[in-house]
Amino acid sequence: MPGRDAGLQPERTRLAWRRTTLACTVAAVLALRQTVRGTGSPVEVAGATAVAAVWLVFLWVARRRMRALRAARPPGLAPRAAVAVAVCAGALAALAVVLIV
Repeated sequence: MPGRDAGLQPERTRLAWRRTTLACTVAAVLALRQTVRGTGSPVEVAGATAVAAVWLVFLWVARRRMRALRAARPPGLAPRAAVAVAVCAGALAALAVVLIV
């Protein structure tokens, strides 16, 4: 619809992306903390490296999305970005289990 007023929806979505980014950052920091306090085994170091890489990918996708939401008529989330975010969330969960166990 050409006359559609988005209202505050883009702002709410941008805030949701910020909260999710903060939650992923906390998870990454806790994983890295676990590694620093752990034995320093190769599995822990590899897990921490993987967590950092996944966090950086998520951060990149989230930042691009938050910038896109600044537009008067923001575009929808691209399917590739949606898949990347879902994979990052799943990977962070799986890596957390690996690092804790």
